[in-house]
Amino acid sequence: MSSADSFDLAVVGGGPGGYVAAIRAAQLGMRVAVIERDRLGGVCLNWGCIPSKALLSGAELVESLRAHGETFGVSASGVTLDYGRLIDHSRKTADRMHRGVTSLMKKNQIAVIPGRGRIAGPNAVEVSGPEDRVVRAEHIVLATGSAEWVPPGVVVDGARVLTSREALESRVVPGRLLVVGAGAVGLEFAYVYAMYGAEVTVIEMADQVLPGADPDVAAAVQREFRRKRIQVQLGTRFEEMKLANGNVRVAVQRGEEALELEAEQVLVAIGRRPLSEDLGLDRVGIETDAKGFVPVDAEQRTKAPTVSAIGDLVGAPLLAHKASEEGVAAAERIAGVERPALDHRKIPVCIYCQPQVASIGRTEPEARAEFGDDVRVGTFPFTASGKAVAAQHTAGFVKIIAEPRYGELVGAHIVGAGATELIAELALAMTLESTPVEIANTVHAHPTLSEAILEAALSAEGRSIHI
Repeated sequence: MSSADSFDLAVVGGGPGGYVAAIRAAQLGMRVAVIERDRLGGVCLNWGCIPSKALLSGAELVESLRAHGETFGVSASGVTLDYGRLIDHSRKTADRMHRGVTSLMKKNQIAVIPGRGRIAGPNAVEVSGPEDRVVRAEHIVLATGSAEWVPPGVVVDGARVLTSREALESRVVPGRLLVVGAGAVGLEFAYVYAMYGAEVTVIEMADQVLPGADPDVAAAVQREFRRKRIQVQLGTRFEEMKLANGNVRVAVQRGEEALELEAEQVLVAIGRRPLSEDLGLDRVGIETDAKGFVPVDAEQRTKAPTVSAIGDLVGAPLLAHKASEEGVAAAERIAGVERPALDHRKIPVCIYCQPQVASIGRTEPEARAEFGDDVRVGTFPFTASGKAVAAQHTAGFVKIIAEPRYGELVGAHIVGAGATELIAELALAMTLESTPVEIANTVHAHPTLSEAILEAALSAEGRSIHI
């Protein structure tokens, strides 16, 4: 075996978990290889987080011009929407970021091996690609990620039936779009298509949009979607779909009632599945759980001593930044660096439609179930924020939740413009085990949207100023 095929660490998958793990390992002096079958950056950079945010930025601009242009003295006539050009921008953005990751691999002297990686043994990965080979390494990190889950019997053709993957390339805005699933992906695409002229209906089998979110957050988002004329049908379970007369007919069940909905396009956004098949896990004694996720301990170790796993492959939350942090944790543990265990309760969740949603920690019902009804809850609406009123971004609120014994922050939720940026302050506060008192004692610049966090903290302490 050539020394060129021997490494300290082999990372299978070059997404936001894998490439970050590789960089951190290289920084710590390891000789590292990344095995990637498609494009460095993974789904997130190429077909998810990054290109979709380009689309969402366009949708925000369209909505702002329509809803607030006159307020700001902007009168525009003859405005046309070219969705194809937006897709071009989205793809160029992904390509630019992909080139950036490629450059980082070179900078950190990480070997990038194209092909599909499969465990061949405790210290070996067989690669099927342009050049079949076996890569040997003292340690292996699995970072293969996840893919869209499609119900049995549904055929994704990229024309009438799409997942988010096809939607990021489709240059067509349908007259009528049906979105199956009101999670983050479903709501983000519903918003984009609605702003570019589609008549959008979202169906969701749960009793709220964003299942699992704080109920007040879900209610606020649904209310704002209604104002944008995006229909949301809750308690509606997808059954089957078929093509008819150039459209898609979708059978659904709502309670005891069987219904049929029709649209020009259907976007399936029900969930994701881990890419754990055919990884050679059985060769090192690793078994997946019932949903296909790879079990790991608090330090990302699998049952096999030399194999770690990170990101979507190991389970919820399925988030790029969670995968990156787990990649860092795995690399540092392999290198012998001591660090605290990653607390998944302190990982923010962000949704980028408008209004944006950002949450961290427990929902209010979860906090009450765990700590009792004496939990401290403080809220502040953006309708009372001077900056929000001036910018015409008054939808939404900030909610802060603290446990009663020590007053420690255990949950925070933001709905509104800028929510995904504002949540960082509350994430830091939770990392530092802060209380609403400490947030309230931190001077926030005026006028800013961040003052809503200050006011919510004051509210939790029973001493609101501006409400």
